[in-house]
Amino acid sequence: MFTGLVEEIGILERIVRQGEAMVLSIKASAIMDDVRIGDSIAVNGVCLTATRIGDGGFSVDVTPQTYRHTNLALLKPGSYINLERAMKANGRFGGHLVQGHADMTGSVRRIIKEQNAVLIDIAPDRPEMSAYIIPQGSVTVDGVSLTVADTDGECFRVSIIPHTLSETGLAGLKAGSVVNIECDIIGKYVHALLKPRESGTAESGTRGISLDMLTANGFA
Repeated sequence: MFTGLVEEIGILERIVRQGEAMVLSIKASAIMDDVRIGDSIAVNGVCLTATRIGDGGFSVDVTPQTYRHTNLALLKPGSYINLERAMKANGRFGGHLVQGHADMTGSVRRIIKEQNAVLIDIAPDRPEMSAYIIPQGSVTVDGVSLTVADTDGECFRVSIIPHTLSETGLAGLKAGSVVNIECDIIGKYVHALLKPRESGTAESGTRGISLDMLTANGFA
C-alpha cells in the first residue's frame, strides 16, 4: 500500500528486454536506506518488487501484463521516474490509499499555466473508468496523489502546485505524454458493492445495497 506522495525522482539507468518482459535498473538514493530485496516500490505508480539492491540503485522485473497495461514500456535510459516505498503501518498518511495497481493509461491533452498552478487535462484510455474519477475526488497519476479539479466524462483535469512539480516527474509532461492512472480504491469498492449482483438462486434473485436492505438490517 502506498500514499501517492513521491519520495524521490529516480533515473532509469538500464533496460533489459526479452519480448514483453523487462528488467529495469533504477538509480536512486533517498529511498535506499532501508530497501531490501523483496520490498515493494511504486515505480511511476506501479507496484514492483525489488529484485536486486546495489550501490545507488535497485532493479525490478516487469511482466508482460504490466508491460502491456502501463507506460513502463515507453521508458528509455535517462527517464525520470517517481519512486515511493510501501507505507509503514505507523507512518503518517498524507495522500490517499494507493495500491500501485494501475487501472489504465491516459494521454495528456493539454497543459495550461494558471498563475501559480499548472492545469493538466488527461484523457483515460478506458472511458468506462471515468465513473471512478469525480471532481474533488482522488486520482493517482504516475504515482502522484492528486485531486481531480474537474471532469467532462472524456477528460479529467488536475491542478498542480509548484512544490509537486518540483518534487515529481510531472514537470516533464507535455501534450501527448502517456501516464499511468489509478482510480480511488474506495470509489471502486463502493461502486462494486452498490451494483446489483445475481445471486444464482431463483429464491433470492438479484441482490444489492438498497435503502430497504439497509433499513431491514438496522443501518438506516
